[in-house]
Amino acid sequence: QVQLVESGGGLVQTGGSLRLSCTASGSSDSFDVMAWYRQAPGKERELVAASRTWGSRYYADSVKGRFTIFRDNAKNTLYLQMNSLRPEDTAMYYCAAGPGPINAPIPSTWGQGTQVNVTS
Repeated sequence: QVQLVESGGGLVQTGGSLRLSCTASGSSDSFDVMAWYRQAPGKERELVAASRTWGSRYYADSVKGRFTIFRDNAKNTLYLQMNSLRPEDTAMYYCAAGPGPINAPIPSTWGQGTQVNVTS
């Protein structure tokens, strides 16, 4: 079974940037949709951004214009470039993959998560 491993989280000040990475142990081509979710303390997990193998992308309204999702299929890696970070972006970020519509994927595989903390 393909495993997903995230990295790149950390502590950053408001307005700063981070790039998250998610590397699949096998070929990421087997996943129709790869996505980033996040969960803040006391809140439900939410879809942040998603990407199909070839082409379309989805972004939550709260991150449009600030975050960019992209894939390097040769490296079996999914990225999330996060710019202009805000304290409300603080959360555990999870990589996930599976079938489904791009705006509501149905993940079959999850990573372990990477923590992002944005200080004011």
